[in-house]
Amino acid sequence: MPTPEHQRLQQDTAREKNWKRWGPYLSERQWGTVREDYSPGGQSWSDFPHDHARSRAYRWGEDGLLGFTDRQCRLCFSIALWNGNDTILKERLFGLTGPEGNHGEDVKEIYYYLDSTPTHSYAKAMYRYPHARYPYRELVKTNAQRGYLDPEYEIVDTGLFHENRFFDVTATYAKADANDLLIEIEVTNHGPDAAEITMLPTLWFRNTWVWGCRHEGCTAKPRIQIDADAQGHAVKTTHDTLEPFTCVFEQQDNSELLFTENETNTEKLFGGENFSAYTKDAFHRYVVDGETAAVNPKHYGTKVAAKYHWKLAPGETRRARVRLTEIPESPAVSAKPTKAKAKKAAISRPDLTSDFTRVLELRRDEANQFYDHVIPQNETDAQRHVSRSAYAGLMWTKQFYHYIVADWLDGDADVMTPPESRKSGRNCDWRHLYARDILSMPDKWEYPWFAAWDLAFHMIPAARIDPEFAKRQLMVLLREWYMHPNGQLPAYEFYFDDVNPPVHAWACLRVFQMEAEAGRRDTMFLKQTFQRLLLNFTWWVNRVDSNGDNVFAGGFLGLDNIGVFDRSKGLPEGAQLEQADGTAWMAFYCGTMMSMALELARDDKSYSDMASKFLDHFIRIIDAMNGREEGGLWDEEDGFYYDQLKIDGETVPMRVRSLVGLLPLIAVEVLDEELLDGLPGFRNRLEWFLKNRHNLVTHILFGESKAGHRELLLAIPTRERLERVLKVLLDENEFLSKFGIRSLSKAHEAEPYEVTVRGQKHTVAYVPGESDSWMFGGNSNWRGPIWFPTNYLLIEALHRYHEFFGDTFQIECPTGSGVMMNLRDVASEINRRLSNIFLSPEGGGARPCLIGSGMTGDEKLWQEHVLFYEYFHGDTGEGLGASHQTGWTALIATCIEQLHGRISEGAPPEA
Repeated sequence: MPTPEHQRLQQDTAREKNWKRWGPYLSERQWGTVREDYSPGGQSWSDFPHDHARSRAYRWGEDGLLGFTDRQCRLCFSIALWNGNDTILKERLFGLTGPEGNHGEDVKEIYYYLDSTPTHSYAKAMYRYPHARYPYRELVKTNAQRGYLDPEYEIVDTGLFHENRFFDVTATYAKADANDLLIEIEVTNHGPDAAEITMLPTLWFRNTWVWGCRHEGCTAKPRIQIDADAQGHAVKTTHDTLEPFTCVFEQQDNSELLFTENETNTEKLFGGENFSAYTKDAFHRYVVDGETAAVNPKHYGTKVAAKYHWKLAPGETRRARVRLTEIPESPAVSAKPTKAKAKKAAISRPDLTSDFTRVLELRRDEANQFYDHVIPQNETDAQRHVSRSAYAGLMWTKQFYHYIVADWLDGDADVMTPPESRKSGRNCDWRHLYARDILSMPDKWEYPWFAAWDLAFHMIPAARIDPEFAKRQLMVLLREWYMHPNGQLPAYEFYFDDVNPPVHAWACLRVFQMEAEAGRRDTMFLKQTFQRLLLNFTWWVNRVDSNGDNVFAGGFLGLDNIGVFDRSKGLPEGAQLEQADGTAWMAFYCGTMMSMALELARDDKSYSDMASKFLDHFIRIIDAMNGREEGGLWDEEDGFYYDQLKIDGETVPMRVRSLVGLLPLIAVEVLDEELLDGLPGFRNRLEWFLKNRHNLVTHILFGESKAGHRELLLAIPTRERLERVLKVLLDENEFLSKFGIRSLSKAHEAEPYEVTVRGQKHTVAYVPGESDSWMFGGNSNWRGPIWFPTNYLLIEALHRYHEFFGDTFQIECPTGSGVMMNLRDVASEINRRLSNIFLSPEGGGARPCLIGSGMTGDEKLWQEHVLFYEYFHGDTGEGLGASHQTGWTALIATCIEQLHGRISEGAPPEA
């Protein structure tokens, strides 16, 4: 194995050691989620608000600050803080709910994911905590006064961080062994004056005992109690399904252990009787309110914390150490001591001094070795920092996700009894869904639930560092306890029925190809996913091609407000919208399934028939897009693809230059005739099309590969149409920004598109920043900003076109510049522009992604860490939307690698 971390990954895959058992799987927001909502009207934000979170036990998960937990979220660890001024103990991140924010939900905190290996043998994150009182009410009030045309009022806008009056709280985790977790918490005062802080490393059990539930994971009440046999601040745990653990907190002057129960303060919230005299909010009451009777003097419970109080001089750092270790089984009496046993015993002892330091430094060095092996050596230091940070964020956005829909709909015997109307409400058709897994989240605060199409993009960079994790994530959503019996994949918990772009097959194939490039062809994974994707493909065809004409009207499709109409809602009565992007997505899906079948046919010729089926469908969609008598969705005058509205006997093209017209480019496949020669059934079907469907010949091009083999190009646009669309895409006055490809042409800034339908006027204008409407809640905008998932798909398509055309295809880039490039170089240029979002300009200054953050004070403190936003301003590169969406925005690591010659989309790398 190249590095010790690679060895740990191999051991975990082989189930020799459970290295991934513990990780940053703790959610950053459990309150306000659909899972915790038991209201009659499904108002999740108000049914379980932030103000309840410190006092009310969660039913389906836990949350915390910079936290870790085991893969079943039984035993959790995180940090609580108090600066002496706040009205509440800081145990979790605060943000505005969807209704409160002028651009939807938004976290109002400063925190960073700094590092993590794939097994979380080493992980590090930081929270920035102000000295002054946290302005909860001010943030809510000021944002409520703003409209969707105003910017969001952020925590830095309050002035709290002026003169660096804040603490940086850094949590570092290292594993001495699979069940031996070392935690070091450092607090630094960056302000000009001395400041006091109370810090509580907290260990607790998720509440699985009060509900009266009978499904897997429900237990008798566990216990954490003081360990009388150990010196200092040591506790031990007992739990039905988790081995006994001991947790040692570093003992310092005036430090103390506090105990309580992780149970709801029913008396405070609802006026009822408490289960216990000691409740979830006890540490808040003890520290902030001075209520000494709030904690259990008998030193046991289901929640424990060590309390440290420090006064830090300017620039001073203090630390505390914690070690959570499995209590080893008592050795047999006759067992003879050996050097190996003595060494293991030494490692397993909960030492907080020399052994702790040695392991921490060793795991940090091993993390550096791992990423030195993964990240291309020719990346600059600045690029390496961005890539390393992207991978860290991707690993930190793993989360324990628990949602058993049937039990949620029906309620529990003892506590949660939902209204009867719930059984016919949200997600009622998904009673089979049983989620109890570690899943990759889009953002663990803003979107602390899986989203199927986000997850597919996450797995492209994830496969670079942990292909087994990537494969299992893609596979789990195809399993029968997630996929609907009709073949639909669940979208996201607010509405599993929603329709997202069909990118799952593409992600499965790319992950397979990436691993194959590294020397391992996991055909079993490809077979398993292909078989299940057949069900999903059938659902798609029946769902979005209602007329059977191979032109699709998919509805939402993930691009929120990109269209003239709100496509998740109904059109005018009797109208039909034929979507260029919906049809392109289906062609993309067909082509991907065809390529999967051809790959499997290398070893099993029976897959050749399935490849033929998808070839047939692929070509028919191409024909529908381009070749029908009425011209398809192509507009010859404009040289662009448009949606078409069929209404009152007329066909009206929606002449909006947007991603809708660019996405047809992604439906492109390159076939090698050498492979086809070994598949006579597939070749015969292809030749039948060429002989009997003469109108299709223009959509199949023949060429010669660099290896001298004949190749076939199957794509929606012809070469001439590809050139015309690229001319628009590469125009800096239209799609090509200094920071990537815009989602809507900048030309619509001066000339908004307008259309009147049955007397109602509809307008689409270029809006490069936050949304200017409440469509889709106002927290997402596809009318101008730069989005990584679609940029990446277009870059990948350019690589495939270049694989076929080579240097024979040259185009001006940017349009009007006089600079001619092949398509590989065009892809590199777009990658370069995307990377500029995160890199400081050569002459100095802020990273473009951070320019709108309002951050002040020591620039180094604010600029050394990178935030990976949901999307980016079309003109300035400013980060917008969710601030920690290191799910699909982690694709920047792959984009930077492509700049240095590493191709990860299936096209062979250049020599």
